[in-house]
Amino acid sequence: MRLAVLVSGNGTNLQSIIDAISEGYIPKVRISWVISSSSKAYALKRADANGLQTLVISKKEMVTALKPIFEQVDLIVLAGFIWIIPDELLNIKPIINVHPSLLPLFGGKGMYGAKVSEAILASGMKVSGTTVHLVTGDIDGGPIIMQKCIEVMDNDTPETLLERTHPLEHQILVEAIKQMSERKYKIVGKRVIFP
Repeated sequence: MRLAVLVSGNGTNLQSIIDAISEGYIPKVRISWVISSSSKAYALKRADANGLQTLVISKKEMVTALKPIFEQVDLIVLAGFIWIIPDELLNIKPIINVHPSLLPLFGGKGMYGAKVSEAILASGMKVSGTTVHLVTGDIDGGPIIMQKCIEVMDNDTPETLLERTHPLEHQILVEAIKQMSERKYKIVGKRVIFP
């Protein structure tokens, strides 16, 4: 399975995929492209250090730059990519995204990073977590592939909650890629099922 991994920042989710491939946990997977929304993203350094092909794109050129790449690969992974994928790119190949909440809670336009954690803390929720889902035109509303929970601590700040959520993101993103590389899936309502 060939991946295109889209990044915008530090690239810890990208690193978790790289590590899982090098450790043989997802042996049927290879990263064909790492695509960034910023030339300053540390994720690009991680990609370079591992000999991966990279591309930096602007918002204006998203469709023209990404369409041929999406056609070449088997799965597109949004690993901390903060731009919305245009409708023209949605049905070429499956796209998955990792989000720092238990969707459908605390998702949608403008909900990313610490903004999500702030909303979770303001809500009074006692649990939170992370979700990997298929990307559709409904922002953060696509069928759910996998979720994992974490307790919200009384002394959590938006930053500490987000920091404690990151290891869960790494785990379930890699696990979702593994499942999708090994098994056929079907969509039942808002759930992705691996028969």
